[in-house]
Amino acid sequence: MELVGNIKNYEWGKLGQQSQVAKLAKANNDNFTINEEAPYAELWMGTHCSGPSLLKSTGTELGQVYEQPLPYLLKVLSIRKALSIQVHPNKDEAKHLHRERPDIYKDPNHKPELAIALTPFTALCGFRPYEEIYQFCQELPALKKLLGGDNIIENLRNGKHSDLKKCYQALMTADPSAIAQCIDDIANNYMTILEKYHLHDIFKTINADFPDDVGVLSLFFVNLIHLQPGESIYLGANEIHAYLSGDCIECMACSDNVIRAGLTPKYKDVQQLLTSLNYTGSAAETRLFKAKILDEYTKIFAPPVEDFAVVNILLPETQSSTYSLKLPQHPGILLVLSGSRILQLKGHSNLVLKTGSIIFIPPDCMDSIEFLHTETPSDFQAYLATINSF
Repeated sequence: MELVGNIKNYEWGKLGQQSQVAKLAKANNDNFTINEEAPYAELWMGTHCSGPSLLKSTGTELGQVYEQPLPYLLKVLSIRKALSIQVHPNKDEAKHLHRERPDIYKDPNHKPELAIALTPFTALCGFRPYEEIYQFCQELPALKKLLGGDNIIENLRNGKHSDLKKCYQALMTADPSAIAQCIDDIANNYMTILEKYHLHDIFKTINADFPDDVGVLSLFFVNLIHLQPGESIYLGANEIHAYLSGDCIECMACSDNVIRAGLTPKYKDVQQLLTSLNYTGSAAETRLFKAKILDEYTKIFAPPVEDFAVVNILLPETQSSTYSLKLPQHPGILLVLSGSRILQLKGHSNLVLKTGSIIFIPPDCMDSIEFLHTETPSDFQAYLATINSF
């Protein structure tokens, strides 16, 4: 079944044809017109009620044809401005929050997620090592003052979660005027310190987009990570993060639960974020997530949850024979990023795949997927989301 994804025009999305989301949507549908002034932020592929995929042939929702809800949601993101400082609840928290405030927390599911860079991609992910945070506080007197001075800061050297929680709570609950004064002091007097840590450009960009927002100061608490295409990060429940720029494939449990606390005009639930956070600090490189190599053409991103895994298929132009892929028999959604091949599934007519194609693959076909060459050879790349039994 060929699908049409659901487009989200969030304000932070890249504009017009700068957006991978817009380009893939246009490639998928010749009748789609790109507005160069409009943001195209996310492309959703799945059965989530807030953005269900449609069958291309009939316009019917996928969930009405394949009646078992998919436990995952596949997306493409194109980011022009920072997303919010956020965390996703675990399953127990999600059930509680949905029961108590269903208008804000839309479903009772957790939302672990995986991001795979398509272009150079920048994100904040997980708390820095405590010693790094301590060092920033020592070199930025205004930040130390905002957090409560040496009495609070020195405890960071103990390496205890409770001490980091006190510091971050002091930051996130500080008076807005004190936050603005701290940011202004850093901007006016300490940019050379930020240059030393390669934070000056991002500091200026975020502060320009979200002037005097407390999220700007989270730069000194949360790891800054630069991903190259093909690299990934995995964010389990309760991990602080914010995507800053670039394009990525994202896959997650089928949920839209987000606890926000900065860099956003949306509702900020600061106390819930402070309660939910995992306060473990570790170096940026520990946040990278490695794929498993299946063969010379395919690798699998299989995070430590059952909800989803992502298979990356890269067939070079010179690979002229039929390529067979045998996967566990769970439902799959295939997105073609580039190139062309013919998809052959047992019991189904052959389908010509091209850039932008989105295909739902039934469980009984997943162990006999074949990619045939076309008459016009090209490098072919696709991502396939499925349930994780790897």
